[in-house]
Amino acid sequence: MGQKVHPIGFRLAVSKDWQSRWYATKEKYGEHLHADIKVRRYLEQRLQKGAVSRIVIERAWNSVRVTLHTSRPGLIIGKRGQEIDVMTNAIARICSTPQVKIDIHEIRQPELDASWVAAQVATQLERRISFRRAMKKAISTAMDFGADGIRIRCAGRLGGGDIARAESYREGKVPLQTLRVPIDYGFVQAETTWGIIGVKVWITKKLETDEKAPVRRQRREGGGRGGDHRQNRRDSNRA
Repeated sequence: MGQKVHPIGFRLAVSKDWQSRWYATKEKYGEHLHADIKVRRYLEQRLQKGAVSRIVIERAWNSVRVTLHTSRPGLIIGKRGQEIDVMTNAIARICSTPQVKIDIHEIRQPELDASWVAAQVATQLERRISFRRAMKKAISTAMDFGADGIRIRCAGRLGGGDIARAESYREGKVPLQTLRVPIDYGFVQAETTWGIIGVKVWITKKLETDEKAPVRRQRREGGGRGGDHRQNRRDSNRA
């Protein structure tokens, strides 16, 4: 059997951060945990068409702060902020806290967000579009927007088959065991007429450029001061 680790949990405290940030005593921990689960379920059901990629919950004393990462902030806010007020009151009842604040963070490039890509593929599967076509289109779009690599895996009754199976497509580099590589992971379930199909997406984003990297590469190749000095010494010995 294969041992698989969740890509985000594997990178916690290295390149990823927790989606719930708070500290509680032993007596309050279970209450806060179940409240977070209810809040996430409520927001996922209410914002199914809001393209919400990630929900971050923070607690400080008697206040709760919810940050929604989405590519459609206008759809979530609604007319004159009516949707925000409704969700704020609902979260306040769930958490039993009057002080609730909802922040919205816009995703500039949703094509490079794994959760958003998985949701798009799941939506196409629910519309009875060919799973191969949907997967290949998502891969080409992500690579066009500058991703270093992408991998998509769909599992279930693909194409309405009687026997469930899994198929995956991959392009570029997806090093899952390298912690310093920023890999984004998303999972969405598509509710089709044949049953539930799971869609998993891994996207490798480009590393941040290091200013000293060209200098190190030049010294490694012998183009720096040390390389010139050694080359001059060799020439003098030969003479």
